Amino acid sequence: MHVEQLYTNCLAQATYYIESEGEAAIIDPLRDTDAYVLKAQERGVKIKYILETHFHADFVSGHLDLAAKTGAQIVYGPGASTEYKKYEAKDGEVLTLGKLTIEVLHTPGHTPESSCYLLKDEEGKDYCLFSGDTLFVGDVGRPDLLDGKMTKEELASMMYDSLNNKIKPLEDSIILYPAHGPGSSCGKNLGPETYSTIGAQKATNYAMQDMSREEFIAQVTDGITAPPKYFFEDARLNKAGYQSLEEVIRAGQKPLSLNDFSELRDAGIQVVDVRIPDEFEMGFIPGSMNIGLNGQYAIWAGTLLNVHDPLVLVCPEGKEEEAVTRLARVGFDSIKGYLHGGFNSWKEAGNEIDMVISITPEELQLDYKHSDITVLDVRKPGEWDTCHLENAVFGSLQDLEKTMEELDKDQTYYVHCAGGYRSMIACSMMKAKGFDKVKNVYGGWSKIKELDLPKVMPAKQTA
Repeated sequence: MHVEQLYTNCLAQATYYIESEGEAAIIDPLRDTDAYVLKAQERGVKIKYILETHFHADFVSGHLDLAAKTGAQIVYGPGASTEYKKYEAKDGEVLTLGKLTIEVLHTPGHTPESSCYLLKDEEGKDYCLFSGDTLFVGDVGRPDLLDGKMTKEELASMMYDSLNNKIKPLEDSIILYPAHGPGSSCGKNLGPETYSTIGAQKATNYAMQDMSREEFIAQVTDGITAPPKYFFEDARLNKAGYQSLEEVIRAGQKPLSLNDFSELRDAGIQVVDVRIPDEFEMGFIPGSMNIGLNGQYAIWAGTLLNVHDPLVLVCPEGKEEEAVTRLARVGFDSIKGYLHGGFNSWKEAGNEIDMVISITPEELQLDYKHSDITVLDVRKPGEWDTCHLENAVFGSLQDLEKTMEELDKDQTYYVHCAGGYRSMIACSMMKAKGFDKVKNVYGGWSKIKELDLPKVMPAKQTA
């Protein structure tokens, strides 16, 4: 028996590879499937199953491309209606993989078709549970992604039954392998680990504690922020089908001359600059949005941009395929190409450039104490609620487009997030909207919180 977690940090997503006696199964594959095919070839095995835990909303799955390449059977749990050929397993049905067996556990709650896969070893002993978005480390899947077809309370009630009737009765020693880790928007506040045990979650996960149905529904639905706007489209693509990744990459990797690039930009097509913030701030094409490859690039692109709208890229040399592939993972299929020669070709042609001024936390401290300044905090609501600077303005990055409507373009804004990645995205967005007086704070809250500045936090905490 061979079980391997293949974790993708930028998406906070886990795919799983299971193998026994020359047969393999892939659980929740990413859209770029070559790594799975290569692994199977190198190990001399055949991929028999592609097991999907549910219709994913946060990424486009690779099930269709992988099935086309390998002939593997796509498997969903009960109630998964698709527009392509797949096998719909029954609740409690057992699949055979070499000397292993995999029991399908229908666990609706995150979505109606959500299912977990219980892997049993060669002796038939329960070994691990692939829980999809039903159970995470420290959390459960959000129950608000059906876009009005079912209420979050109805789904949370289904989740209550799934946890109590299907997962809590399992042995404490069973390894828990969820579909996501920290940073995912599929739950409210996932823990830092990417796997755990059923016993550990019974002891520490708020949603696994004994409580009434009403209490559970209240806790699970409390504090859920609006899902990123690409979620519903990705779920639709996973259910209906999509064009092959190879076609998307082929179109997106088109090198654009300066003239062709300029024509597309002038026509209003969004420019996305994928350089790291430290490079972007020193000079960039006016109007471009910085979403660096060094962070949760695809997640923020999908959150801030419409996956159907065309865009063009500005990339460091050699990073073009990576930039296109990672966007395709979340459903961007209209990438028109990238600027040949990157930002330097724009600059060397004598075109206008823009810059972002960045300051140290110590400079922020001096200005805060001796001037009437406005700090703009673009972290998530949960981060803001934990602690923030007194008199700061809150404008979470995911809602910044709307927040900017209430801001004054003549005001100087000191922008920070937790570490500096999101604040540069925010600065680029503000610059594109005519906010010329923005300053990025290096290090973000991780550094600011150490300063001797007045802070606001819950009463149970102290500065």
